[in-house]
Amino acid sequence: AVCSPSRAGLLTGRYPQRFGYERNPRWAPHDPAIGLAREERTLADLLGAAGYQCGLIGKWHLGAHPDFHPLRRGFHEFFGMIGGGKRYFPEDLTLADPRQAKNEGESYRTKITRGDVVVETTKYLTDEFSDEAVSFVDRNKNRPFFLLLAYNAPHSPMQAPEEYLARFPDIKNPKRRTYAAMVSAVDDGVGRVLERLRAHGLERNTLIFFLSDNGGPTADNASDNTPLRGGKSSPFEGGWRVPFAAQWPARLPRGKDFDHPVSALDIFATAAAAAGATVDPTRALDGVDLVPFVTGAKKAPPHEAVFLRMFDRGTYAVRSGDYKLVIPAKDQAPQLYNLRKDIGETRNLASTHPEELRRLDALRTAWDAQLIPPAFPGLQSETAGAGKG
Repeated sequence: AVCSPSRAGLLTGRYPQRFGYERNPRWAPHDPAIGLAREERTLADLLGAAGYQCGLIGKWHLGAHPDFHPLRRGFHEFFGMIGGGKRYFPEDLTLADPRQAKNEGESYRTKITRGDVVVETTKYLTDEFSDEAVSFVDRNKNRPFFLLLAYNAPHSPMQAPEEYLARFPDIKNPKRRTYAAMVSAVDDGVGRVLERLRAHGLERNTLIFFLSDNGGPTADNASDNTPLRGGKSSPFEGGWRVPFAAQWPARLPRGKDFDHPVSALDIFATAAAAAGATVDPTRALDGVDLVPFVTGAKKAPPHEAVFLRMFDRGTYAVRSGDYKLVIPAKDQAPQLYNLRKDIGETRNLASTHPEELRRLDALRTAWDAQLIPPAFPGLQSETAGAGKG
């Protein structure tokens, strides 16, 4: 339900709680212990070994120490930010050396890097990332490639140029108007990438995923998770239920809704199967190849359950079938909801469906026994100037 652990899960195909990645890391470019465990194999490691050119554009947020740099975690190309966010206008990026930033907040003012080299930007940051993504497709059109285009928009700070703000004159709330403008810039960028794939004749056989890392923090950026309860950092659906779209014209049916719970963890397994890549048998994946489920070759749900844990609060969530168990905090009683009938989680069924409560709690207990405590201090350990992550 927050940025960095969800990225660790995406890039490993494993619940990040298995390897102690459960907190947004604080900005620590001098600490080799705060980042994605080096024994974990990333999707870029896997696909690179299978002959793919791997690029990351945008947000990394999996460790600021040089040992965790994307170029040392399987990516061949990197253009973006090492930390959890960035200011969007080039004139705000005033720190050339990332080591000058004393905390997460100051890291938002460091300049963009290409590989290990600091570069000057001249455009609104979302547009810079879109330009780079189009260039990546152009440069790699004649070989297999994997691109992780990790926009930071619409993450705070809320900033958009007039070009995009002018599209929404009827939105009176200035924060909401800026939010819409920021999303619109992302829409344009994604559209440009799709158009370039079509122009090169690559669209039919390119597997594309589009999703967010967590639900919207409504108070911070005027996002709206309606009809879901809660938002970012919450175990309720507004915290971790996000839009998830996939496209692969050569293999996936067009215009199909898939109603069973899936996870960002499934992207690793799906991409590995599509590429014919060999997964490390010593580090079992929690995700699955979604293609046979979406095409109907497999009829059962992809997962018996999907899980969430936030260690510091004693927070858990378990979704299995129509039911969801929520433990909001360590001192609060378990709650139970039927998401098929109550997507807004308004009617707690714990007292009327004790058998479902016990079933889901047994799943939670078994899963929790496989996990380890957090491996490093989180962003909350910073005393001043921290960004939201």
